[in-house]
Parts: sequence; C-alpha cells; structure tokens
Amino acid sequence: MHLKIRHRTEYSYETPVRYSIQELRLTPSDTAGQKIDKWKINTPIKASTHHDAFGNLCSVFVQEASYTSTIIEAEGEVQTQDAFEFIDPPKAVSPFHLLQQTNLTEPTAEMLEFFAESLPRKNSADDVMRLAAAVQSAILYFPGQTNFATTAAQSFVMKSGVCQDHAHIMLGLCRASGIPARYVSGYFFAEGSPSLASHAWIDFCVDINKGLWLSIDITNTCFTDARHIRLAIGRDYYSAAPVKGVRSGGGGEELTASISITQSK
Repeated sequence: MHLKIRHRTEYSYETPVRYSIQELRLTPSDTAGQKIDKWKINTPIKASTHHDAFGNLCSVFVQEASYTSTIIEAEGEVQTQDAFEFIDPPKAVSPFHLLQQTNLTEPTAEMLEFFAESLPRKNSADDVMRLAAAVQSAILYFPGQTNFATTAAQSFVMKSGVCQDHAHIMLGLCRASGIPARYVSGYFFAEGSPSLASHAWIDFCVDINKGLWLSIDITNTCFTDARHIRLAIGRDYYSAAPVKGVRSGGGGEELTASISITQSK
C-alpha cells in the first residue's frame, strides 16, 4: 500500500511555559515492510537530530521563550507491504538487554499466576501468539481508562486498557518467560477509519545470535502486515514515545492529537 500520514500534536497550557525540551521519535525508517518516500517534521523552532541507542532517529528542540501553546506536525508518504520478520543491524542493542523489566512492564505474581497456562515454553511463533491471544482476551480494549504512565500491573488489575497496555503486559510476560521482547510504536491503517490514534505492538526475539525478531500486534492478535508503520522501538513506551519532554511552568496541560492515514489509489 501507498499510505499518506499526517500526525498533529498540540499542547495548550494554563499559564506560560518558561522553558521546555521536547524529544521526538516521529520519523519512520526504511526497514522490512516499509519504504519512506518522503517525510518531514514541523516544529516551533529548528530541531537537532541524532540516532539513539535503538537506532531511532530523534529530533530535539529547546524553547527558551515563553509560550502558552505549541504545535508539532509530522507528515509523509510510506510504501508498505506485509512483513513481520526483522533482523537487527550491526551494533544493535543486545537482545539480552531486552530481558530486563521496567517499571511499566514488571509483572506481579498475580499476573504470572493468571497467565500461567499461556506463558510460552519456548520462543516460537505459536507459543508467543497463544500468549498474545490470552492477553487480548483478558484485557478489554477500553480507551480513556489508562494513560502513558499506566503500568502493566495497573492495567491488569482493571482488566482494561489500550494497545500500549496490551504491549506492556505482553512485554512483561515474555521477559518473565526468558524471551527478549521490545516495544514498538507506530501507526495502524484500518480501512474505513482514516482517523486513528498512535498504535503499539511488540517484537520478540526468536534467534538471539542472528538478532532475528518477529512482530506481533496484540490488540489485533496478528503478525504485523502492510497496515502497520513502524516509528520507533524501545524497552517500553517511555523509551519509544513519539513525543515526550520536560518543561518549567505552564500549569495544567491540555493535549490534542490527531492522526490521518489515507491510501493513495
């Protein structure tokens, strides 16, 4: 598919923000299943760029003049095809690093007991997909009940969440089973639903020596395909977040985000 994507993020504040730093992971890369035809990011002031430890292209900008609202826009065109196997480039983060839990993924004893019969015995596609189905079945997709700071343990207690929560629970359970797994942020194109929020899923490692990963969308209980556009990878949402930052001042914050994805005929 040839997809056109536009992602607009606007922040509004009660009082002026005196100083802020924003870090963006909003630039997809050419990889298995996707080729970037064109892409640009518009920020209030010029951003500097670098690649982080996971190979994500990061844009960073600092605002030192006060403001009460700011807009970040990313847009471009991507050609996609079915793909769910990914091989690490040289000097990639070791899969062993992706065995470590984070605050967002750490499973509780209750979680491990609840999913005991579904935990993978080995890092095979069938075993991990069986776990994904169990997570999707147990955690009702319910927008608005969780946010970016919700942990896997908290989502599990509520038995509800969104794709981010599905991914964090899945990461925690895979890692607890000795399977390296990483968070993937991106977009998902659904025919008939041009306005979508950001999506999230996971990669799990099937061959540590080769750096071979398979990508599973827990929310849709499927391997990734031409509908998925990868933005960034990391240990959890926080290390792969499309937009994150720190600020001084501003008081209360209101975030408005819109994403449109259309298919070229």
